[in-house]
Order: sequence, then C-alpha cells, then structure tokens
Amino acid sequence: MSTADVVSYLHWKNEVDEHDYAAASSYLSIRFGARRAQEVAAELRKLPVITRRANDVLRATGRVPLSLSDPGVLKDLKKVLSGEKLSPILVAEADIADGYHRLSLAYALDPYATVPLKLGGVNA
Repeated sequence: MSTADVVSYLHWKNEVDEHDYAAASSYLSIRFGARRAQEVAAELRKLPVITRRANDVLRATGRVPLSLSDPGVLKDLKKVLSGEKLSPILVAEADIADGYHRLSLAYALDPYATVPLKLGGVNA
C-alpha cells in the first residue's frame, strides 16, 4: 500500500475525544502549572473545531514531526488502516497540547493534509 493509498484512509472525528482534554491538561500542567492547564483545557472544550494544514501547525508550534517508526505514530497508523477515525488535535499556548502523534502521522502521509484542531489559550 502506498502513502497515497493510506492518505485516502485518513479520516477525522467531528469532535475531540473526551480523554484528550485530560491528556492536554496533564501535559500543559508540566509547562504552566495545574491551575493554568485546567483553565486552558476548559477553554478548549468551548472552542469550535477548525482546520489547518499539518505543516503549518508544526511550524507554528516549533515542533518537528515524529517519524513513522515512533510507537505512538504507529499506533495511530494502525487505527487509520483499520478504518478508525482520529480525534482532532488540541493546540494551546502555541504548543501541541494533545495529538502530536496524530499530527505527525498526517504530516508523514501528506505534509499539506488538512488537520482538524481546536486552537486556544494563546496569551496576548
């Protein structure tokens, strides 16, 4: 199966999985403390899902995509190949709060792939 074939299987859910908000809060608590992390996660829940290109999200957050050999990326690839939809990405405080593996997979398959995400918690 070619990369182009796998891209055709890459489908996204309309809403973020509930457990992803807890994962985002956990990650953000390491960076900003528990209180701010909870505030940002609560804000993310209220925001609509929008779309951006995978390469743009990675550039804006200063992240380098994980390789296809990364265990988390492989886990998401298996989901895609079995027909499962992926949960949208959570981006907060100019960082990927949850969904780094999913975003890396989308980028590996097509750097210009449109990725659904919630974008919030950006300090002015």
